[in-house]
Amino acid sequence: MNILIVYTYPNHKSLNYAFLQKVLTGSNENANIKNVQLLDLYEENFDPVLVFNEQKRRRDMHTDPRLEKYRNQLTWADKIVFIYPIWWGRPPAMLMGYIDQMFSSNFAYRDKKGLFPEGLLKGKSVVCISTMKGPANYPLLWLHNAHKVLMKRALFGFVGIKKVKFFEFGSMEGSKGNQLKKLEKVYHYFKRLKE
Repeated sequence: MNILIVYTYPNHKSLNYAFLQKVLTGSNENANIKNVQLLDLYEENFDPVLVFNEQKRRRDMHTDPRLEKYRNQLTWADKIVFIYPIWWGRPPAMLMGYIDQMFSSNFAYRDKKGLFPEGLLKGKSVVCISTMKGPANYPLLWLHNAHKVLMKRALFGFVGIKKVKFFEFGSMEGSKGNQLKKLEKVYHYFKRLKE
């Protein structure tokens, strides 16, 4: 199994970075995982801003040479792991900018007759590891599960990725957040992962 980790947090002394380290450690101890690539969007200085004009058109984004490296990573990966905070009920703008550019027409999906497109990333799976200051049930009760609906239905389901696992951790800035227990949960998940 090839795993691509897309890490989106600007501080390497953070809880999100600790989750990244647990994913890496668990993956390295798992014989089912052959290769791991890490894409740290902030370290990479990834440009999340979409620019369309007469020279650069949205319909040509799937051939943009500036994004070829990232397309190759997504094509190579069997499993894509996203690590990010939830800010204002959704992933950070940096990650959304990556998604806007990478999950493009004729790379991640193809329009066809009918209501839904053909997903071109079939067979891949996703793990979303997210942290938030608010309580764990806040997105479900207050936001009608908007984060999971956005990621699973509006994005991954649209491009053909059916298998999506969420680790959505709340109360992460408080002393009662059980951070160590949650870090160990993620570590053991990747250490035991079979597919």
